[in-house]
Amino acid sequence: MEVIVPFSTDRPKSRLSDVLSADERAAFARAMLDDVLDAVAAAGGEPRVLATDAVDVDSPVTVDDRPLTDAVNAALDARLGADSERGGAVEPVAVVMADLALATPAALDRLFEAGRDADVAVAPGRGGGTNAFVASHPEFQVDYHGASYLDHREIASEIDATFRTVDSHRLGTDVDEPADLAEVLIHAEGRAAAWLREAGFALDAEEGRVAAVRE
Repeated sequence: MEVIVPFSTDRPKSRLSDVLSADERAAFARAMLDDVLDAVAAAGGEPRVLATDAVDVDSPVTVDDRPLTDAVNAALDARLGADSERGGAVEPVAVVMADLALATPAALDRLFEAGRDADVAVAPGRGGGTNAFVASHPEFQVDYHGASYLDHREIASEIDATFRTVDSHRLGTDVDEPADLAEVLIHAEGRAAAWLREAGFALDAEEGRVAAVRE
């Protein structure tokens, strides 16, 4: 299964600016990307990075500097639409965000399996976002604005596509805010967690709630 991994090279992870410099955010974002690509490959997927600019990775890279919704829809059209026009079976394609530092092959395999049984399978993020999905319906399009999980469920209904929700803590945890760094230190074991520790971050529970603090 082809797995598209969107990645922004333009001011990545800006909401971490209170705890990381611009160069650090770029390095941390790249560590998460590498972790996601490893997990996708280990789950049997064929990762392709959809980047806003050139990026040096082992996987194929497609550069598209349009907004996320437009870039992903173009990629879906190129794959699902082409299969449909040829008149053969439409092979599922997945989209997995590059900041899912907790993702594991097992969690992705659950998503991929759900996507083989339904026209659209979505792993929602906290707050109603869409962190990962698999689609095989040629008319399915994305809209990443607002509570996109609800939007994608409605889009699937409008095109009579079967829909499945994949409830996953690991796929549901995207790393955007400083509070999310604690989740990486607790649950992740890859490059992103190692990068945070090397940068001086550690867990602190003195205030009653576990947080990531920089020593």
